[in-house]
Parts: sequence; structure tokens; C-alpha cells
Amino acid sequence: MAGLLERRYAVSILYASLQGCTRFTEFRQALGEIPPGTLAHRLAELEHGGVFERVVHDSRPPLVEYRLTSDGERLRSIVDALAAWAGARTTVR
Repeated sequence: MAGLLERRYAVSILYASLQGCTRFTEFRQALGEIPPGTLAHRLAELEHGGVFERVVHDSRPPLVEYRLTSDGERLRSIVDALAAWAGARTTVR
């Protein structure tokens, strides 16, 4: 799992998910300048690694959501700690 999370944008995607993002466009809006191909690849890697579950809703157009699995939820405390550390570092400077 650590190898998966060291990939560029992986922790940011996980953080965005914890903030409520579930769809590709929501992740793009939350993450800013991430290339769409990179986002798609990271979401697929996180799904394959068991962090996300990809849910396809039968609708027109098809609606795809990414939901945290139980393993993904277990990472919440780590991501929260990283966010708190990053926030503390930006306020000190």
C-alpha cells in the first residue's frame, strides 16, 4: 500500500475523496491542474490496490463513482494527520 500512496497525486486524490469527491469531474475540480490521463490512471491504481471501489450506475450518460473501501477508510487518520501537519506548516511561515 505504501508504494501505491507514494505515487504523485495519490494522497491528494485520497484527501479529496475524504472531503466528499466521488466522481471524476469532482476530483478534477478539487485537484486543479492534474492531467485527466494521470487522474484516470491514479484512480484505476487506487481501485486495483483496494483503496477505492468503482461503482457504475446504469444511467444515460453512465455515471461512475469512486467510493472508499474499508481499507481506504482505514487511511483516514493518516491523511487527516498529513493535512493537519501541512496546515500547521503553512501558518507558521
